[in-house]
Amino acid sequence: MIQSLPLAPALYVFGDSMFDSGNNNLLPTVAKANYLPYGVNFAKGVTGRFTNGKTVADFIAEFLGLPYSPPFMSIRRSTPLTGLNYASGSCGILPETGNLFVRTKCLNLNEQINLFERTVKSGLERQYFNMSSNELSDYLSKSIFMFSVGSNDYLTNYLEPNVYDTSKRYPPQPFAQFLVDTLSKRLYNLGGRKIIMFEIGPIGCIPSITRKKKHNVGQCVEETNQIVSFFNQRLPTFLNNLTSSLHGSTFILGQANFLGYDAIINPSKYGLEDSTSPCCTTWANGTSGCIPFVTPCLHAYKNFFWDAFHLTEAAYSLIATRCFNDSICSPFNIKELVRM
Repeated sequence: MIQSLPLAPALYVFGDSMFDSGNNNLLPTVAKANYLPYGVNFAKGVTGRFTNGKTVADFIAEFLGLPYSPPFMSIRRSTPLTGLNYASGSCGILPETGNLFVRTKCLNLNEQINLFERTVKSGLERQYFNMSSNELSDYLSKSIFMFSVGSNDYLTNYLEPNVYDTSKRYPPQPFAQFLVDTLSKRLYNLGGRKIIMFEIGPIGCIPSITRKKKHNVGQCVEETNQIVSFFNQRLPTFLNNLTSSLHGSTFILGQANFLGYDAIINPSKYGLEDSTSPCCTTWANGTSGCIPFVTPCLHAYKNFFWDAFHLTEAAYSLIATRCFNDSICSPFNIKELVRM
């Protein structure tokens, strides 16, 4: 339910399929979720979200009292002032991630920021034509900017040596530093001040990895989790430095990795029952996306994974709620951030 007075003027969303709300529907990519059972538990049905219901971004929008941020690619009229979603499934921080093959195109992070720049210059400024530049700056400085990106730079790039040569050129720690160095500061220059960057989740625990790679100890492929941890370990210092050096900004770390890992290892602690299997029936023996129109598991709210890569609405609700109200978002949760 939308509140009468939103806690923030807008929510702008960037990233990959964890946040994509339908941009890939209108892009020449095979990474699409525009068919059932995707969206089976979503009020608007099939939208292009890579889950059964709401994403983290959708829950945060609700908590802020805002409408869901619509996908940028679907906008044909005036840009809504309550935010937009630029996230694109299968893409990442690096421009080549998700875009290696001819006639395949998703929106990498730099392109998403370019589109936001276009939104500000051609859309927002036009809507604020009768307002001062200070009022536009105030609107942007109070808006919330959310990022979830980097998973594909590992899953479909670094960990696929037969497709990309990235892992042959970079050992794990230098690659992590390369990704962090590539993250752009351009949002600050466009007016963004309240920015949340989520960690990469424990991808060594997702069915796509656990069902393909041999592992003798535990539920997850810990070697893969370790490779990703080098990126996550660098994020706090990176974001703290941005907050210190960019006047008036607050960069928040969304510590979703440990929460996700704990929910996978101890599902009953979070009201879940199955944290190993995809809820939908997927291609390639549980290691890919949902097979179209096949009925998924009956109780998705008890599952952590929706398909071989993505989480259920229940898992996303857990992450969003803890980020909004509790301490997995640091040094401030979103409820505290909007009051600043």
